Amino acid sequence: MIKEIAQTIVDLVFDWGYLGIFLLMAIESSFIPFPSEIVLIPAGYLASKGDMNLGMIMSAALGGSMIGAFVNYYLALLLGRRILQRYGKYFFINENALVKMDNYFEKHGAISTFIGRLVPGIRQLISIPAGLSRMNLIVFSTYTALGAGIWALILVMLGYFIGENQELIDTYLKQITISIIVVLILLASWYASVQKRKQVKG
Repeated sequence: MIKEIAQTIVDLVFDWGYLGIFLLMAIESSFIPFPSEIVLIPAGYLASKGDMNLGMIMSAALGGSMIGAFVNYYLALLLGRRILQRYGKYFFINENALVKMDNYFEKHGAISTFIGRLVPGIRQLISIPAGLSRMNLIVFSTYTALGAGIWALILVMLGYFIGENQELIDTYLKQITISIIVVLILLASWYASVQKRKQVKG
């Protein structure tokens, strides 16, 4: 069943080309959970065969990821904020909690967005609190693009170099995911220590 779905995705990417990658990555990056690896790894494999262009794959993937992220951001900004202001009290979310969230994302939104875009399961969701807190759009866009671009490049390169070996892909993807999480934990720890020193000096 899984192999059939994967093959369908490969066929879709091949038939629709870069538009297929763009649309599927927009879906993956919005509110619909969809694993980006079954889009970009086959695309990388097609590039290794000369059927697709790496630069165009990355452009389509990044463009789709940004559109999906903006969908979540603006839905949270335009609708989520109003809903929480009106009904949040029933879920123990008051105006003071929203102010704290605003302040947090004003100070730490960049690092939170970047880290979130690299963590499976959180990648799509990080745009929602960013929108709720009215995070600066330029900052949000910059760090979303950076995190999404790194993740897309990793998957495309996996497909490009070992696209025919599913067992190797599974192994390397797990190792890479674990390595990314370890690096992000170290980055978050370093960032926290820097912020703590700033507070002490201030």
